Formats: sequence, C-alpha cells, structure tokens
Amino acid sequence: MKEAGPHENTSLHRLHLEVQGKVQGVGFRPFVYRLATQSKLNGWIENTPQGTLIEVQGPLVDVEIFQRRLRLQTPPSAKIETIKTSTLSPQQENGFTIRPSQKAGPRLSVVSPDLATCQECLDEINDPSSRRYRYPFTTCTQCGPRYSIVEEIPFDRVNTTMKRFSLCEACQCEYEDLANRRFHAEAIACPTCGPHLELWNDEGTVLANTEKALLQACTMVREGKILAVKGLGGFQFLCDAQNDKTIQELRHRKHRLRKPFAVLFPSMEALTKHCECSEEERTILTSPESPIVILRRKKKSTLASVAAPGNPYIGAMLPYTPLHHLLMAELLIPAIATSGNRSEEPIVIDEQEARSRLSQIADAYLLHDRPISRPIDDSVVRVVNGEPMVLRRARGYAPTPITARAQRSNGKTLSRVLAVGAHLKNTVAVTIQDKVVMSQHIGDLSTPEACTQLEQTVSEHLKLFDVEPQGIACDLHPDYRSTIFAKKLGEEMNIPVIQVQHHFAHILSCMTEHGLEGPVLGVAWDGAGYGSDGTIWGGEFLLADYSGFTRVGHLRTFRLPGGEICMREPRRVALSLLYETFGDECLNMNLPPIQSLGPELAQSLVELLEKNVNCTPTTSMGRIFDGISSLLGLCHLNTFDGEAAMALEFAAEDSARKGGDTRLPISFVLNRQVEKCTSEAKEFIADWQPLVESAVRETFKGKTPGAIGLNFHRALSKLTVEGAKILKNSRIVLSGGVFQNSLILKFAQDELRKENFQVYSHHHIPPNDGGLALGQALAASSDLIKKRF
Repeated sequence: MKEAGPHENTSLHRLHLEVQGKVQGVGFRPFVYRLATQSKLNGWIENTPQGTLIEVQGPLVDVEIFQRRLRLQTPPSAKIETIKTSTLSPQQENGFTIRPSQKAGPRLSVVSPDLATCQECLDEINDPSSRRYRYPFTTCTQCGPRYSIVEEIPFDRVNTTMKRFSLCEACQCEYEDLANRRFHAEAIACPTCGPHLELWNDEGTVLANTEKALLQACTMVREGKILAVKGLGGFQFLCDAQNDKTIQELRHRKHRLRKPFAVLFPSMEALTKHCECSEEERTILTSPESPIVILRRKKKSTLASVAAPGNPYIGAMLPYTPLHHLLMAELLIPAIATSGNRSEEPIVIDEQEARSRLSQIADAYLLHDRPISRPIDDSVVRVVNGEPMVLRRARGYAPTPITARAQRSNGKTLSRVLAVGAHLKNTVAVTIQDKVVMSQHIGDLSTPEACTQLEQTVSEHLKLFDVEPQGIACDLHPDYRSTIFAKKLGEEMNIPVIQVQHHFAHILSCMTEHGLEGPVLGVAWDGAGYGSDGTIWGGEFLLADYSGFTRVGHLRTFRLPGGEICMREPRRVALSLLYETFGDECLNMNLPPIQSLGPELAQSLVELLEKNVNCTPTTSMGRIFDGISSLLGLCHLNTFDGEAAMALEFAAEDSARKGGDTRLPISFVLNRQVEKCTSEAKEFIADWQPLVESAVRETFKGKTPGAIGLNFHRALSKLTVEGAKILKNSRIVLSGGVFQNSLILKFAQDELRKENFQVYSHHHIPPNDGGLALGQALAASSDLIKKRF
C-alpha cells in the first residue's frame, strides 16, 4: 500500500478483507472486534463457510495500523493463511459490529481442532472465589472443545452439541461483553447452565453427581479399579500407572498383551521425575495441541514395568481438559490413560454404548452429558533430531487443513476428491480448492465396527465440508476394506475410483507437507503395500512427482512362508532369509528363530519354501526388520504391529548410547545395472543376503544383538545414500512406517546431508499409513486434472 499524503490521513478509507485459515472457534472475531474498536474504526466482521469477512472504515493511517496489528497480534490459537484485500467506497456507518454467520457458498473454512485448557481457565478452576471453581467444563475462546462437538460449519453454538445447554444470565452477559475473554465463546458453560458429571456402576446406577462423582472416581482408581472416563473425544480407561496388578488386569480385559499404554501425569514436575524431557518435547507437551509425546523413561521411575513391557520409552501426556486437571490434581499419581475401546475397535463416545461395549473392561464410568459428535483419539508425537514427527494425527491437529503449496504456487485448484486411506491406521481426506482436509485417526479396519466408523466418517466429512467429489481415491490393494468400500461408493455416486499405489501415496504425502513439486527420489520403506506388478512391495526407491512415479530400485525379493501370518510371526521371516542364504542347512543352525519354531514347524516351512507353495514374494523393509529381530533373538511373535521392529530399534539404540562398535560389518550389495536410472532404465536391487550372512557370523562370534542391530541400522542409512547417488537427484523424501524408527531416520538424515542431499521427512503428517489419504488425494486430483484437460 502506498504511503499516504498529509491530506489523505484524515479522509475516510474503507477496506474489505477476506481472511482464510484457522480463524473460527479460536476467538478471532472478538479479537478483531476489540482491535477495530480500539482503533475507532467502523465496520463489521462475519464468519462464512469460506473463512471470515471484515470491513473496516476510518482514516487511512488507522486502517493501515489495523492491518499490521491483524497479522502481528493474532490470538495464539488462530492462524491466518491468506488475506485478500480490496478498497471500497466509504459508507455512512457508526461503530463496529459482529454480524450473524453466513451459511451460503462453498465451505473453505475448517473448524479449529480441540484445544487444551488455557492458563486463564485453569486459574479460574483453582480459584475458590470464581463461579467456575472446580468446574470440569470451563472454556473460553482460546481453549476447549471444537471439532469434537461441531455438527455444521460455521462454528456457532447452534451448530454444536452445546446447543442443548441454554446460557444462564451470567454466561449470556459474558458472551455479549466485548471486554470479556468469553465474548462469543461458543462452548461457554458454567455449573448453573452447562454439562455435569455423574459416576455410574456397571448396571447404569448413578453412584454420585458433580464433585462427589469426581472424588469417588479418584478413590476407585487409588483402590486399583479401572475407570472408564468420558473425555473430550471419547472414552478413556484410567487406572494407577504404578500398580502392576491393575495394569495386568486391564491388559487381560482389553486383550492387549504387550502394546504400550500412555501415561497421564499430574504435572510437568511429576512427568520429569519419570521421563527425560527436552525443551522441544516440553514445548509440544504444553502446547494447545497437548498430544502424547514419546519420551525416554528414567531408570529411577516407579512406573509399573508392565505399562510398556520391554520398552525404554513412555507415551507421556499432561492434563488437557478441566476434567483431566481436576482428576489428576486429586490423584497426584501417574495414571494409565488409554483409548476406551475393545481391541481393534473405534473408541466409544456414548455412555449407553459404553455400557454395552466396555462392560467387560471397566469397573465404573465417570460420565458427562455433553454429547460428542465424533470419536477423536489422542494424537501421538515423537521428536527426532530436534524436530516433531506426528505418528497419530487426531485431537489437537485434525481437521487443520494441509495446503497444497505446490499447486497454489502454480495457480492450480485441486479436483474435488474423497480419499479413503489404507487398511491400517486409516484416515480419510477431502480436497477443497488448494487444501486437503484430513479426518482424525480412525484406526485399523479389521472389525465391522471400524468399517462402520470409516463409512460414518466419510459421510460426515463430505457433509461437514460440503464436498461433492468428482472422484474417489483408494489404495491399489484389491482386498483392503477401504478399497472395497471406495468401489461400492463410486458405483453409487457414479464417479470414477482412482487406485493409487501405496508407496507413491506415501511419497506424495511428504512432498505435499513440504510443498515440493518434484521430481524427487522417494525412499518408501514400510511393512507392506500392493505393488504395480501385483506383488507386495515395501523397500522402494521411487522417482516421483504428482503425475506419477518410476520404480528405480528396491530390496531383493524374498518370500513369506504362509503369507500374512508372517506379519504376526517374525520367526517365519527369519527362517525365509536364512533359507535363501544357506539353504536347508539353516535347520542345523542353532539360531533363535529355529529354536522358537521347533524342528517340525521349521521343517514344514522349509518344505513350503522348497516347493514355493503359499510363499508370498515381497520386497518389504518392515519384514526385513522383523526377520533380523527374530534372528537376533529379540522378538519371534508380534503381539502388536511393529513390536519386533521396535525391539530391534531399542537394542540398537541401547548399544549406541553405550558407545557401540562403530565398524560396519553389515552391508547391502547393490545390483547396479545402470549408472543412472531414468524412466527407461532397469531397477537397481539392494541385496540383503550379505547382511544376513554377516549377522549370523557376528552372532556366532558372540556379538550382542544390540551391536549387530546398531550396524544393521547404519547399513540402512548407507543404503539410502547409495540409492541417492545412483539417481543423482538432490532432493530425497523419506516416508513409510519404517521411518517412525528414530534411529534409522536420524542416521539416514545425517548420512544424506553429509553428501549434500536435501532431505525431507514427515513432521505434521504421519509417515505411516495414517498419512496415505493425503497422498492419495493429490495423486487422484492430478489424474482427474489430466483427464479433464
């Protein structure tokens, strides 16, 4: 904007602003109202399905100051992405008003995620003189429920589950008072007019109400009982994290034998007594998102070992709602806080549903009467090399949109696409102009209840964001339940279904997060993904951009005797690797996987391999991790996804922390058929056999599993560099579930950067299958655009 002349400073100027970003449900309208009135500007503000519209009128210098302050002083929970401005003719107008929200037009605005309790609300809860003293549903414009209660956009009280609670006179005054931080706080409530607590037994009998319910619930936890708590986005199981017997009972009832439980700590002070916590991790723990953060457990910790068996890490979290703050302030002990569901099912959100589905697990139910619109689990974050990596994207993060910056910079609009994700760690996504809106984590589609939740999430996502898709994106695997659902829905809606190769979607998800246009060299390593040739891939090097990919390298193929059962039995993978390396002589080797299988089963599996019967070929890096873990005697049977690979990572990390052997006796051999891979070139193959030979040799020499595992991780990092050198592309994208492993990610980043490659990995989108819907959406949009033009 040009500098104003002296005669222009006092003349009236009117500015129209179209603001997009996270500007609804975060106190943005009250902030703008106060900013405009402080500057003595006339005009108005209103929410629309596209974002927020503002018009301000006054002397030019005041309007310019308003614009600067709008950018610089935005509320902490808000985020402005774009502001489009235009100059209008001045109007006769007095004062600044908040107009009723519009409902017409395309829905480009997305409601805010749920936000952790702010300090001002927490102070009120702890202040005996406050009318919200110890009230479990205290909230304001800067914190509280958002996505979990919204039913329709824009985010107004009448469009949320709070509409059933009529405001009392005191709350109404706060809502209308521009000087109050609850001015237009849509989830506002108090003990007089808002939700309240009840404690139920298993028969549904009310044992206590309000404060007594909370205190009695805490007594039950201290006595070793398992409590089902209706929280922000669904139920959680709560119990004493220092009581081995209770946690074992929870594992037995929930059929969760070894998978780690998250631990809720009363305070940061309590947390640091049990866990190591860097400044980066502390910042994430205390952020408005307030996720679970993976922290290293201290040796002096008194947490029960069965909270995370064989795991040096704890999924740690702090209270993020007033109810959690009150519970933990009363308990003053760490508590297990895990999803309120039966194994492999979505979390429960309704109290009557809880009584039917959780009755065999919970001893009692601490409930409230604020309805939950949709199940939203806790997010999970890990810090690697000083940077965050979201492993599960849910509460606090969803449904914040991801801007397709590469498309925006090219002036492109995405085709309208619904992406239905993968089979494991499922999420769905829709595209809106240059944005992709991903759902919260849904989970694994291995039960009818999970599949029903997928269908419900798709239905409400399309309705909430008013999307009529031009196409549906899904995985290439024909047997994924998400793929079957997509094909059925495509027929019903009479729109094309675009199947996207699994690892291509992984790479595109990371490219989109970083705004990369391509081409890039994508290193996609995971457990399993259906390949373009109909085999199971998982150790891939892809030359990719949004229009497609070329497979330029991969692991040497090996076989999985018995097929999918190998996902649960790493010892079978180990046997396959040993057989491919040493033939049937491997049966005479006194190695851990042979011992675990026993002579009869080992012999029968070798016969399957000899005859090549029921032996699925794969290039899976995830299964290589499993096989090496079993070969080293660390884990022979997976009781949860990734257990064997995690055991290998932890052993290697322990060796590294102890200053492990820096030699590299294990390495891959690259079958390099061409010096530089192009779209016409043959693929290079990374041969794992020397790695297996070396691992066996080092085992017989008496090397520890940790030392061998550490060099295995180093060999993988060297493999990323060798692959990058063959292609000679300067930009390397690392994606897939294997890169959840902090050790391999750090080693790969460090080795690639030493060779001056630009390395991109996931920060805000999961590297696992939870990020696939994003990549699917971009691939399908590109495909539809090509067909359109």
